[in-house]
Amino acid sequence: MAYYKYPAILRQWDHAEFDKLYEPGTTASWSGIYNCQGCGREIVHTTGKPLPPQNHHQHTPAQGKIQWRLIVTDAAS
Repeated sequence: MAYYKYPAILRQWDHAEFDKLYEPGTTASWSGIYNCQGCGREIVHTTGKPLPPQNHHQHTPAQGKIQWRLIVTDAAS
């Protein structure tokens, strides 16, 4: 889970890009912080580079497969 201290710096934005799930090794559309939906791990992703590969970290069967979701970006600026 991402944390922040200064709420005046972040704004909520209801954009469809936050709903997309990306597989390991694929290239996401926007730069930002991505959250693994199975375990909660977070990574910083830069547009044009692939997300971490499948072997970046491992899940238990209960955590399911690795899928990345955008949680913070500055793409609107």
